[in-house]
Amino acid sequence: MYAVSRRPVVGLENVHPISADLLDPADTRTKLETLKDVTHIVFGAYVEKDTPVERSSVNVALLRNLVDAVEESAPNLQHVTIYQGGKAYGADLGPFKTPAREDDPRLMSPNFYYDQEDHLRQRQQGKRWTVSILRPEAVCGYAVGNPVNLLTVIAVYAAISKELGLPLRFPGTEAAYRALYQITSADILARATAWAGETKAAENEIFNITSTIKARCAGFHDCIDTEDMFSHLFDDLRQKRLIPRLS
Repeated sequence: MYAVSRRPVVGLENVHPISADLLDPADTRTKLETLKDVTHIVFGAYVEKDTPVERSSVNVALLRNLVDAVEESAPNLQHVTIYQGGKAYGADLGPFKTPAREDDPRLMSPNFYYDQEDHLRQRQQGKRWTVSILRPEAVCGYAVGNPVNLLTVIAVYAAISKELGLPLRFPGTEAAYRALYQITSADILARATAWAGETKAAENEIFNITSTIKARCAGFHDCIDTEDMFSHLFDDLRQKRLIPRLS
């Protein structure tokens, strides 16, 4: 297994790290040209920009440069999986129907998720490889150096509140408190990714990895209770000494 990122990847077992700038086509080709045995791509790169047009342009480029390089070097490419999220349903624009369905109509463009999907579907015409699109929401799992990691934010906020002798109060608005929001376990997302890459029913399909009716019907049945997930992950953060142990 290979892991491609701009920054060095350390501490992952059975993973060969490769440092490459996916926004640089030449660098990407040079760094990946020896990877003749790649059969599956799992794409989760993202660059933030101020406007939808800029986000679409740069994030399509990330995907295009990676697939260009892998297609050139790996003749046995079988499958490409990309991750999307709530922005596919307009989470960045305001309240949206929850739970959302995979067949909900698209919103007004530009939307970089749609443009990445369209790019893949267009270029796979006549190719042997297939595509799966997974849509998690608020992925929770062990990670450091990630400022949008909801799990760590809650854990640190709770630890600070406890140290200050304050009750664990919701820090946002009442509307935010009462809003229905879905969470995805990183472990289950990983298993869904492995399933999608090897399952005929997942070829060229989109699956929510939250209210997972479509995925269940297609054969992916893994699930976890959200409270159990948080409890397990908080224990893991304590064991890794990222948050204080309970006294």
